[in-house]
Amino acid sequence: MIDVERLKLEFKILAEINSPPRKEGELAQHLVSVFEALGARCFFDHSGAYTKSAVGNLIVKVPGEDDLPPLFLCAHMDTVEETSNLKLVEEAGIIRNEGAGILGADDKSGIAILIEVVRALRETGTPHPPLEIVFTTCEEIGLFGARYLDYGLISARMGYVLDTEDPREVIVQAPEAVKFTLRVLGRAAHAGLEPEKGLSAIMLAAEALSRLPNGRIDEETTLNFGTIQGGKATNIVPEEVVIEGEIRSHDLQKLEDLWRKIEGTFSEVIEREKGVDGRPVLETRKEEMFPGFKVPEDHPVLKLLNLAAEDLGIELRRARREGGSDANIFNRRGITTVILGTGMRRVHSPEEYLVLEDMVLCARLLLTAILKVGEGAFSEIS
Repeated sequence: MIDVERLKLEFKILAEINSPPRKEGELAQHLVSVFEALGARCFFDHSGAYTKSAVGNLIVKVPGEDDLPPLFLCAHMDTVEETSNLKLVEEAGIIRNEGAGILGADDKSGIAILIEVVRALRETGTPHPPLEIVFTTCEEIGLFGARYLDYGLISARMGYVLDTEDPREVIVQAPEAVKFTLRVLGRAAHAGLEPEKGLSAIMLAAEALSRLPNGRIDEETTLNFGTIQGGKATNIVPEEVVIEGEIRSHDLQKLEDLWRKIEGTFSEVIEREKGVDGRPVLETRKEEMFPGFKVPEDHPVLKLLNLAAEDLGIELRRARREGGSDANIFNRRGITTVILGTGMRRVHSPEEYLVLEDMVLCARLLLTAILKVGEGAFSEIS
């Protein structure tokens, strides 16, 4: 039921529409025209006031059987950078960009699949659940569209985000992530005339850093001190240094323990050197980048995929992702979602390409899962 040539053409049309973060308006209007022609109801939320995008998140309601639970589907509209220099080339089942920059398969391939699936449903007339499709903005710069989505407009409690590579590998887990800032204030002095009166913020920070781990902490946790800035001139004892970093972990307790170790180590170094003027001083700040999630194997959202995969004769693998996606936010907000692969490869790089066979497989897998709900499978697995 999936029209391969039509799916491929739709991707190429979408790829030609430039939609970097906060400039998703043209793409959004194209999607409105496509889905309204398919009988869907389209509207925008007010997230643009917070994300500063040209538009809000686009919400598409595809009517279905009212007695069936709605399914949630999502792909993001923004690409990580401009795609205004596209020169699409198709060869041996691969689409790539021979122009400068990225292809934009992340996430135009996911959008193309959702369009084709709805077209296939409309053509067959087969009973299916209502679909609530969200096309988010500003995913690439902080999952902002998902963060500011008006969740009062969504009733579905489970679904699928189309935003990874291999359709045979379902992402069921992702880490919690925080970013942090450490600011050390020492004491400035002339480095040649009276260096002993100074207190080097750089040296204090260096000592603390030398006591801390970095990189892969264990199989669930990573730590990175990513940037360091400090000092004004070679003849001034540096008064200030600012360090920024991040922690990611699939175990929230490990993340919190590691942050306490960082704070404790820096505090120990600072307190040892404390003078009558109150220097040195440590200031710390930690904030969430994205929440983690883990979907249990017995959840209906995965059971439904298993049934679809059996029908298609394919075996699905479960995997975890070390980065963040809109699914992290949706799971936090009570919509259980896993991530499906669309055939994109080498994303965020000039070598990005799209495997057409995998894009088609994702479309067939998703369509089959939706039709399974229409056949009454949901009552058996929930």
